[in-house]
Amino acid sequence: MPRKTSRLFRYEKIANRIKQLIEKGTYRPGDRIPSVRQMSEQQVVSISSVLQAYLQLESEGLIEAKPQSGYFVCAPAASPLPEPEISSPGLDPSHVNLHDLMMMVMRDTLNPKLIQLGAAMPNLELLPTERMNRIMAGLARKASKGTHQYQLPPGLEKLRVQIAKRAVNSGCQLSPSDVVITSGGTEAIDICLHAVCKPGDIVAIESPMYFGTLQIIEVHGLRALEIPTNPRDGISLEALQFAIEHNPIKAVLTISNFSNPLGSCIPDEKKKELVELLTKYDIPLIDNDVSGEIYFTEKRPLVTKAFDTKGLVMLCSSFSKDISPSLRVGWVTPGRYQNAVEWLKFTLSASAPTLAQMAIAEFMESGGYDHQLRRLRREYAGNVSMLSQVVTRGFPAGTRVTRPLGGFVLWVQLPENVDSLDLYSMALKGGITITPGHLFSPTNQFHNFIRLNAAAWNLPIERAVERLGRMVSELVERG
Repeated sequence: MPRKTSRLFRYEKIANRIKQLIEKGTYRPGDRIPSVRQMSEQQVVSISSVLQAYLQLESEGLIEAKPQSGYFVCAPAASPLPEPEISSPGLDPSHVNLHDLMMMVMRDTLNPKLIQLGAAMPNLELLPTERMNRIMAGLARKASKGTHQYQLPPGLEKLRVQIAKRAVNSGCQLSPSDVVITSGGTEAIDICLHAVCKPGDIVAIESPMYFGTLQIIEVHGLRALEIPTNPRDGISLEALQFAIEHNPIKAVLTISNFSNPLGSCIPDEKKKELVELLTKYDIPLIDNDVSGEIYFTEKRPLVTKAFDTKGLVMLCSSFSKDISPSLRVGWVTPGRYQNAVEWLKFTLSASAPTLAQMAIAEFMESGGYDHQLRRLRREYAGNVSMLSQVVTRGFPAGTRVTRPLGGFVLWVQLPENVDSLDLYSMALKGGITITPGHLFSPTNQFHNFIRLNAAAWNLPIERAVERLGRMVSELVERG
């Protein structure tokens, strides 16, 4: 039941006002509407409220964002595609063996001649590269020999202070001593698995699951038990409880905020239920929050760690998606496993890069990180919307696509008779890379799925997605 007008949020009032102007013909298809800043000044509201209003209008297909140009009224569009079906993996745990396929795909992502729609890499044009270079140059001059010294676990205190301060926004009350700095988010997950599992153990995972995590599971000789996962609100708690009752599960792995590849976000109340379920059975949760700050809504979603009362949640993240993938700085809050994680970090790699830790800490302390995140949220929200529109417009009947509210990837379900490896080969010949769905399950649950990266958007990318749609149609016709 809709809320009364007097109780509408500010962004809803703005969205309704523009919608009425479109319906009356004041704004016609192709017309440019006021910019976010102009609307903010006209209506005396925050930029975030206007941005949320425009995102709502985009999701309804009424306006679209054009790079470097602004927002424009859309022509009447076809109905949005349905979301992918909830995954339905088997009941038995399995060993992971994706090495050869993954390495083939990753090699293609390094080819500068290809249009990169596959790897979930951030848009380098949107990262604060010049600012970080200046900070590091200044630190190298001032700190001199100090930048070449180890920062042994738990890592640089100044950076841990900044991480603990930001954790308040996600519902956590952390002290700097609760945080361990790692060499990227992948190492954080690797160390956590090492701390709580041994070869042959069963780990419950979302399905689909990011293939980098599956690779870690493979390296550790663990068995993955795939749990059905909804493309909108994440892992099925009913299926997880059934799995726990019938298998000796040693850990659960999730990406609870804007998962890769689904883009799903577990609602905060469901996060609480998840943590309570695992607390009941004393099972650790390893949760990757690498995209948690890249949200398109007005409020950051909480993290599972916010509901942790027994130290069982091992929250992992990194700065690879929003500051720089090459600096290799991540972190984890290991809870009751703090001593084990610090020892493993020291044993495996001693220290994350000191200069990189110092630079990120200064960037955060100066307020640069908040500015950077606002820019990323705005750009990625527009890019995800535009990519989704082109898929909706150009892919054949039977296609389904996710509707993420954060991150920068789309998960696309193709008609049943399309094999994404065939599409991968065809796309490669056409100068395009994608990520086939085979990589996101150890039991090949997603042969007719692909993941697309929306971090960058321009006319050549738009044309590439249109060509990709025609390729899918061709494969459908072949049967």
